[in-house]
This record gives sequence, structure tokens and C-alpha cells, in this order.
Amino acid sequence: MTFLEFKDKMFDLACFNTYQVYAWQPGFDRNNLTRWVKKGYLIRLRQGSFAFSGYKNKPDYPLYFANRIYRPSYISLHTALAFYGMIPEAVVQITSVTSLKTESFNNDFGEYSYKSVKEDLMFGYELKPMTDNRTIQFATAEKALLDLLYLYPFYNSEQELEELRLDENYLQDDLNTDLLMDYCAKFQCKALDHRVKLLFKTYDL
Repeated sequence: MTFLEFKDKMFDLACFNTYQVYAWQPGFDRNNLTRWVKKGYLIRLRQGSFAFSGYKNKPDYPLYFANRIYRPSYISLHTALAFYGMIPEAVVQITSVTSLKTESFNNDFGEYSYKSVKEDLMFGYELKPMTDNRTIQFATAEKALLDLLYLYPFYNSEQELEELRLDENYLQDDLNTDLLMDYCAKFQCKALDHRVKLLFKTYDL
């Protein structure tokens, strides 16, 4: 099989895994993938998952691939907070929450970090539209903030919360505190309840 034949069939997927390839071509020679990676036609996202290098310079695809290479997952934590303008720092890693084990991957699209939560905490995300009529599973601002306080227990003092340097205009004008409290109750976690109270006190919410 030539790469052009392969690309013609698979390119619209943007990324794919070997199971999808074998479902289409049961006799496919896996060595083709290794060869096409070496030639720069494909990018290995993680073991068994690949993307076409033609997507390298397209916007949004690093975030889209975050959803695809480790599922179920949704983008949250620092990446989501930076997206909403709630924290000032540029974020190097693409951070996600998953019900699978904590994991990380590095590839040509970026550094991917996944933090594990219980399956019943996989809520509070929405489908955000991106280029090419695709969508990305992305935490709401309220859930991203709660995920951070839940998964990073050192945010347990006013000083630590101040050092987050959350954007006070966003907190006052855009954060839905009712929704945040509804979400918080679903965690059923006293330590998180305490951190949220400290958050409200620290930022006068």
C-alpha cells in the first residue's frame, strides 16, 4: 500500500490508532507506519496512535488530540483556566482530567498531562467548536477551578490561593458561583468544601 492510498482513506480522521487501521485493512503491514513516521508523513502521538503531519500547523488540533489519544478525558485544570483568562501564566502542558490512571505523553504537538479522578467526577465539561467542524471536550470555568482545587491539595491556605493570581475581574463578573457550588456538592469532599470557602474568602466572592 502506498502512503497516498492510506492518506486518501484516513486523512479526514486527523488522528487514528492501529485498531482503526486493522478494521479497515486486516492485513495491513504495521512497518508502514514506522516508515511513514521516519519520513515525516505521520507523527506518533503515543504508542499505537498517530496523526498526519499535515495537521501540525492547523489551530486547535493539539487540544483536539488531547481528547483523542487518552479517552475518556476532557481538557481542564491549568489549560482550561488559561483559556478562560483566569490565570496569567502561559501554560506549556495541555492538561486534562480522566477516569483512567494518571498519565503523560510527549509528541510533536505538545506535552500532554492527564490527572485521574473517579468516574462519577467526569462531569462539568462541554463540547467547544473548533476548526473543520470538530469539537473539543472542555471543562467549564467552574469545573476547571474545582478540578484544580481537588487534585492539588496544597491550595489549602489563603497565601497559596493568592499565589494562583486568579483574575479578579473574571471571578467577579463571569464566574457562575451558583454553578460552582452545585458542582462542588457533587464531589462530596469536605477538603474541597474547605478550599472553596477559602477561595471565596481570599477573593471576596
